[in-house]
Amino acid sequence: MNISIFYERQDPYKTIKDLTYHIGNVGVELKEKNQNREDIDIAAFTYNDAKYIRKEIQINNEDIYFLYIYISIYSKDIRDLEYYINKVEGITQSKGMQTRRANFRQEEIFLSCFPIIENKAIIKNAARRNILTSGLISTYPFISSTIFDKDGIFIGTNIYNNSLVFIDRYDTNKYKNANMCIFGTSGAGKSFYTKLLILRYKLLGIKQYIIDPDREYYILCEKLKGTQIKIGPNSNTYINILEIRKESIEENETGYLATKIGKLMGFFNLIFGNIDEEEKAIIEDKLIIVYQNKDITFDDNSLFKKVSNKKQFKGQRDMPILEDLYKVLIKDEKTKKFATKLIPFIKGSMNFFNNYTNVELNNDLIVADIYDLGEENLKFGMYLFTDIFWDKIKENRKQKKAIYLDEIWRLIGVTSNKDVASFIYKIFKTIRKYGGSGVAITQDISDIFSLENGTYGKSILNNSSIKAFFALEEENIKILSEYTNLSQKEKIEIKSLKRGEALMFVGESHILTKIESSEMENRIIEGEEKFEENYNSN
Repeated sequence: MNISIFYERQDPYKTIKDLTYHIGNVGVELKEKNQNREDIDIAAFTYNDAKYIRKEIQINNEDIYFLYIYISIYSKDIRDLEYYINKVEGITQSKGMQTRRANFRQEEIFLSCFPIIENKAIIKNAARRNILTSGLISTYPFISSTIFDKDGIFIGTNIYNNSLVFIDRYDTNKYKNANMCIFGTSGAGKSFYTKLLILRYKLLGIKQYIIDPDREYYILCEKLKGTQIKIGPNSNTYINILEIRKESIEENETGYLATKIGKLMGFFNLIFGNIDEEEKAIIEDKLIIVYQNKDITFDDNSLFKKVSNKKQFKGQRDMPILEDLYKVLIKDEKTKKFATKLIPFIKGSMNFFNNYTNVELNNDLIVADIYDLGEENLKFGMYLFTDIFWDKIKENRKQKKAIYLDEIWRLIGVTSNKDVASFIYKIFKTIRKYGGSGVAITQDISDIFSLENGTYGKSILNNSSIKAFFALEEENIKILSEYTNLSQKEKIEIKSLKRGEALMFVGESHILTKIESSEMENRIIEGEEKFEENYNSN
């Protein structure tokens, strides 16, 4: 079928005059209270309607229109046509709408459904209805009760009404921040959705940094000509955790070494376990010695050297590495136990942490592949790259950027510690002022709320203006409902969502969304081989 809708704006002054005349006449009739009249109820109804319309026009600046809706139904079989007509009539009448068949006016209706803007007078009188502006806008496609940000990217369609969902998470006027949370069980569609976001934001020139613990993003990275950095036993790329980078503090700020030591305490907490305040002070003292041995002190000028009479920030080879710290720790009886725990990172299976940085981070899309670290050691790689990506985030406040933390529970869950979780929380709390967006992705809901009674998980959730909940198990839904304002109906919906469907919290709006993608996007995200396999199976 084809549907055509026409609008004709009426003169408000003439309308008010006609309404006032009608109200006066009907008012007189109602006062006579002629109870024998069969149409007294209809008269009262039209009287109230007329008063309401006049009030909306005069007080609320509404306009009044004539609305014409024409439906042209077609079929190759006359019996099928009759069936379709009856079906449409049944649907419309069940919604309280009146229908009228265009007997002997089929040609006019047929032409009115062409894109030639033809609404002949012979059918107008039978079809027109009065409508105010507020009612008229509900007849526009794609705008009913959904999210349609002007400069947003396409996300998908509203499951209830098929309206389009466009979100601009960087709209600071509408959203308090650009942070996102993406939760869902394995296979629910959260990874595909994340890749879709990365692809579409790449087209907008937004810098994106992804921490990839499961090697899920290498195809996308390759297709988009991003930079993939692998770190592990078999890699020849290295990141020096002790390196101080020029962008680690902003211009006109001070405190390079103090900032770096603060971050390092979180990393060493992961290695040494939860260390007490006395042990922290001792380790900090040793770190100060390590940097002093490289002529780096709390004076920021010590981070610069003269090259050809020009002041230049010290290079990668001017920085200490873990082995330098190990040599200092081993000399003191109080810190020998810490030196022992560093041995795997110096001489053992994790010795790739003991090297100078040899990668450049100049691409708009960088994927940190830490899959080869193994399950037990992923948290070290995640922290390492979170640290270096955070420095990149702070580099230019005017440049939009995003950091994606897949399996974030490893950094804020019970397997982590308060210092690391505080660092991640700080990112989500302050990234907005750097023009950035933090994206938390996980399938383990219980784990992100397992540290400090869920303090850090809740903080990150509350500091994310946009949340996407894909299908979850009942246990995870129960945990999530403790930290969000999920209604009873939404709890049921999350449990029954299909793959690629999500309940989205966008600011104050809650909408069920079906994530949509084009064939080209599917080929880029899945790779040709997997795309063909999925296509053939469908």
